[in-house]
Amino acid sequence: MAVFKDRNGRDLSLGEASGKIGNRFYNYWADFFLFLGTILINCPSHHLRRLVIRFAGAKIGRGSSIHMGLSFFSLKKVRIGQDTIIGRNAFLDGRDVINIGSHVDIASDVMIYNSEHDINSDDFHAILGPVEIGDYVFIGPRAIILPGVKIGKGAVIAAGAVVTKDVGEFKIVGGVPAQVIGERNLKDPHYKLGRARWFQ
Repeated sequence: MAVFKDRNGRDLSLGEASGKIGNRFYNYWADFFLFLGTILINCPSHHLRRLVIRFAGAKIGRGSSIHMGLSFFSLKKVRIGQDTIIGRNAFLDGRDVINIGSHVDIASDVMIYNSEHDINSDDFHAILGPVEIGDYVFIGPRAIILPGVKIGKGAVIAAGAVVTKDVGEFKIVGGVPAQVIGERNLKDPHYKLGRARWFQ
């Protein structure tokens, strides 16, 4: 009788091994489509980009734009409100829910994660968590948002911050890990971000 083992040396039944083999081939197929989707999404047209992103399963509100360089694992659980701009080279994980509100300004190179490894588990498995970003939030360049975080309305995330816990409404946070460093004076915002720049 053949004995199957996983990557950690644990014995697997024939059914478990078959499931893992099937999952591996599914992942190869999914990675290929992810590659194609990334190419299509990064065309130099906001209108075509929005169309492809919606076709991939994301919901995007009117007047919102995503600049070129977007990367992701999945877009099926991504929801973006109206008049929101996501800057160049952003990363939206998408393996769990990402809800981004309206009039949100996300700068370039921002990374929003839904998954992280359990460093204390025997198999180093992934833990998923949703991310919620309220209306009128500003996220500065190269900030990182980790799984399970909720960012309240009007909050400001400073450039390079690593957000590991919830951020209250209109709070300004910065640092690694991000801590409250101030509060926004504007408590009833009504501004519109306007259109995104062409060919970006």
